[in-house]
Amino acid sequence: MRKGNLVFCIFLIAVSAYAIFTATGWSFKTKLFPLAVSIPLLTLLVTQLLLMVGGKEQTGESGAMDIDFSIEVPPEVARQRVLGMFGWIVGFIALVFLLGFPLTVPLFIFVYLKFQSKIRWLTTIAITMLTWGCFYLLFQSLVHIQFEAGAIQTWLGM
Repeated sequence: MRKGNLVFCIFLIAVSAYAIFTATGWSFKTKLFPLAVSIPLLTLLVTQLLLMVGGKEQTGESGAMDIDFSIEVPPEVARQRVLGMFGWIVGFIALVFLLGFPLTVPLFIFVYLKFQSKIRWLTTIAITMLTWGCFYLLFQSLVHIQFEAGAIQTWLGM
């Protein structure tokens, strides 16, 4: 067992426990996301800690999943992929600012699936509709979260 892994696991346990403790006093809508993330995270981290402390030490011959990605991909290709993903993330954030979440989610899913993943039209449309339906059902119908309008709607007075 490496000491760094143990310290990091304990640190994450403390962070997730603090998030749970802090969120319990909040209103339902406010605490829903922190608790939905922190409780499973804490459960998995405690399990990981128990396995690290009580488990057997891994040997070099075990079937570990150590993969050295840099050997298989040239640095230029890796750099291009990182810049591409960074572009998608920046594009998503810009769309949220300009259009707001309810319009950005289906638009981004559609554009990403069609142009980055190159999935067929019918599959792209079906996944986009399913994603939008789940997003609408969960956040607007069940939890009644009102998202801010995007900058374009604000500028146009919509």
